[in-house]
Amino acid sequence: MTVTKNEILYSLNKPEDFILALVEFLDADSHRVKYLRSPFQCEPDFGVTGVNYDFGELVARGEEPG
Repeated sequence: MTVTKNEILYSLNKPEDFILALVEFLDADSHRVKYLRSPFQCEPDFGVTGVNYDFGELVARGEEPG
């Protein structure tokens, strides 16, 4: 899963306003949603435009909505 530099910076600057919503499509008719607060720990380097993350690891850290 690729996250843009701007998304990462926003999440670090306004952590109380940022929730990463992760939607996992299980088959044609079902899906699972997880919310992840404070998903990122540090700023990307200056020249980076996006960062690849392991979707499974992010989902494992997420919480059910509600």
